[in-house]
Amino acid sequence: MHSSLFNTPLSCLFAFMLLASNSVSAQWIKHSFQVMGTQAHVEFWFDEATSPENSAERLVKIIEVEMNRIDRAMSPYKPDSELSKVNRLASTQPVKITRELMALLQVSHNIAQLTEGAFDITYASIGYQYDYRKKQKPNQTAINDALDAINYQGIKLNTADSSVYFLHPQIKIDLGGIAKGYAVKQCIELLSKQGIKHALVSAGGDTGLLGDRRGRPWYVGIKHPRAEDKAAVHLPLTDEAISTSGDYERYFMEDGVRYHHIINPKTGDSARKVVSVSIIGQDSTYVDALSTAVFVKGLQQGLALINRLPEYEAIIIDNKQTLHASNGLQ
Repeated sequence: MHSSLFNTPLSCLFAFMLLASNSVSAQWIKHSFQVMGTQAHVEFWFDEATSPENSAERLVKIIEVEMNRIDRAMSPYKPDSELSKVNRLASTQPVKITRELMALLQVSHNIAQLTEGAFDITYASIGYQYDYRKKQKPNQTAINDALDAINYQGIKLNTADSSVYFLHPQIKIDLGGIAKGYAVKQCIELLSKQGIKHALVSAGGDTGLLGDRRGRPWYVGIKHPRAEDKAAVHLPLTDEAISTSGDYERYFMEDGVRYHHIINPKTGDSARKVVSVSIIGQDSTYVDALSTAVFVKGLQQGLALINRLPEYEAIIIDNKQTLHASNGLQ
């Protein structure tokens, strides 16, 4: 969903870069790999003296395994995923789901309520008809027919038996606006449990930070929405998460109009009020979803929402490529 914040050469994929000689017991470990349709990146300070039971290779493997596990469960593109099973069956019968998926669907519902439906995982009821690689979009009739199915309140969750049921026969759900942030959060927690104090985990435009960069902040770049290899701004961050949603990640142009993957649930069409939104906060699951919601809401309504939430900040780039910040950042 997001472009990587790092310019890691392709030759480094599935390889380690040790930023000190092998004779040194403490060093920065960096590793990049492909997952969830994007590039993921992990970077952490590894000290053999304080982690004698671990190896750098083992910790990197833990992160890869976790990211791939979440992808296998929550991808709408994998026919054997838990999410695909829900989309196939939940409009005809209650479908038993794992506690993990139930918890994420509950968070998705809470954020949908918080954002007045600007974040809505049922956008997939029409979103699946877009194919950005083939430059295909649904016609207006198809969009109109699907709009009734885009309604997060049509997802009924039964926590007593851990099941989900759709109240509309055309409802489909997609966790693309929240699953990467959730995966980043899980990986940061795993590293913390293994004794790591300084780490960065990213999946596309979702980045989670553990501690600082050993006495200095992490500097995270927000991609310039109209310049391929340029950053619009670099932010010094510590122990936080940041998510960027942009109209440049998956899109095609037709008759001068940009059709991209961030769908306005109220229209079934791409949201076009802004071109990039970055949200900063403690919880990478929430910042992922909020970046989508603020993108849909646009500049004024999006900033108004974030300014009501003291634990989150926003940087929005509007259609004129002007940068705007929430009150806390100003």
